[in-house]
Amino acid sequence: MRIRQWACLGVATMGIALVVTDAQAQAYPAKPLRIVVPFGAGGPADVYARFLAQQLQQPLGQNVIVENRPGAGSIIGTDVVAKSPPDGYTLLLMSNTHTVNESLIPKKPFTLMKDFAPVAPINYSDLILVVHPSLPVRSVAELVRLAKAKDKGLNYASSGNGTPYHMAGEYFKALIKADIVHVPHKGSGEARTSVLSGQVEMMFDAVTTMTTHAKAGKVRALATTGMTRSKVTPELPTVIEAGVKGYEATIWLGVMAPAATPRPVLDRLNAEITKVTTRSDTAANWQKQGAEALVMSVGEFEKYLSQDIAKWAHVVKVSGAKPD
Repeated sequence: MRIRQWACLGVATMGIALVVTDAQAQAYPAKPLRIVVPFGAGGPADVYARFLAQQLQQPLGQNVIVENRPGAGSIIGTDVVAKSPPDGYTLLLMSNTHTVNESLIPKKPFTLMKDFAPVAPINYSDLILVVHPSLPVRSVAELVRLAKAKDKGLNYASSGNGTPYHMAGEYFKALIKADIVHVPHKGSGEARTSVLSGQVEMMFDAVTTMTTHAKAGKVRALATTGMTRSKVTPELPTVIEAGVKGYEATIWLGVMAPAATPRPVLDRLNAEITKVTTRSDTAANWQKQGAEALVMSVGEFEKYLSQDIAKWAHVVKVSGAKPD
């Protein structure tokens, strides 16, 4: 009899917990949200975080604030979110920097798939390989020959350890078997400025942010990094077409929340983000910039993250990449 009473009490408790969770989800959000961007201002993560924040305010009925917390290859801002309450009010704007760092920087104050819950992906875009106009190369083949001939190697800029710009450079170095020196910066804006000014000779940058500079002649574009040519620069070959077999690198963005955030809250956020990214006006605007929407459920995004962690662990291993 006592066992039955305890069983009934357990079922009742579970029922109450479900009702409370459901009530919390229905009341959510009851105050402003914060999206933490662990990268500097002006880069793709910052740009799309601000776009998303603006678009989410009306359907959520709350202000959505973007807060830039760059530093340590995204670790500083990411740790802020990891230590935030799991209530859906503090979100992380993340990228494949985070999946790379799981193997590149294993000693971190957090573990991605343990301390965070997947919410939704946003979009992806190719990178574009550019050099300063003073560099005497006009093709990837000429760049490879110069890199192999130069005693001290060329320099390439990135927005920091583990970022897509860094790993694109390390993977390129590994495949062409040449020494190109990594010059990390605090953000993609600083890295871009270094290349535009000629302080650093080359960079793999996002198509969405560097293409305008290339078309203005401020840098010389050599190739893009996807499997097929970019729609915004169809005149440029891919790195693979240019002779570097097996090379492919992109940048993608997504949203995560602290672990233990209620699943109904994650599903609500996923649904609202998906509505924004799949709108026809959003798609048209992003395609002009060279970005394509990524659409997944919470569960699908979780699987995607795990697969990307494994992919970049392989690249880190074969390239010998290390934090600078």
